[in-house]
Amino acid sequence: MSKRIVVAVTGASGALYARRLLEVLALAGTEIHLVISPYGRQLFLDELGIEQPTPETLVGAELARAMTAHNYRNVGAPLASGSFLTDGMIVCPCSSNTLGDIAAGTGANLISRAAAVHLKEARRLVIVPREMPVSQIELSNMLRISQAGGILCPASPGYYMLPKRVEDLVDFVVGKLCDLVGVPHSLNTRWAQASPTPED
Repeated sequence: MSKRIVVAVTGASGALYARRLLEVLALAGTEIHLVISPYGRQLFLDELGIEQPTPETLVGAELARAMTAHNYRNVGAPLASGSFLTDGMIVCPCSSNTLGDIAAGTGANLISRAAAVHLKEARRLVIVPREMPVSQIELSNMLRISQAGGILCPASPGYYMLPKRVEDLVDFVVGKLCDLVGVPHSLNTRWAQASPTPED
């Protein structure tokens, strides 16, 4: 049975992560519900040159069929209700402002509202902070979300897979995100060889 995953994109740098995540989820047959904040829309323009980030412009017409886009300001959308069953939500990338909104439970827009729903329903909520360094305020917000049941997964790719391209680093993070919501993938992210024992 295919998964139903909410993906939210906000204004922290990292449009490559968001687009690749959508692509990999769609390739796995996931039913995707997409919400992009105003700054997330600006992010796609600034980093990828995409003026109108729609499912079609982000992943192509064929994969876009797996995706439903929702208006960021529509807090009456199905995602805002716990009766709308999902298998998880990923906020990728997650800006510090959105992090604060989710930690405070404001529900002021569809992203923070859907995140609040996932926390109260004890469903998987994965937050992908990308900004650095972080202040004590941001650390406190991360702790509040973690204590409420969310998962903090910073976009910190591993190098033990010996990446050759930026895309390899992106895939490492996207593979981890897919693992966290139980979506199968074939990305090269698995550590299958023990490290050699260092000599004294």
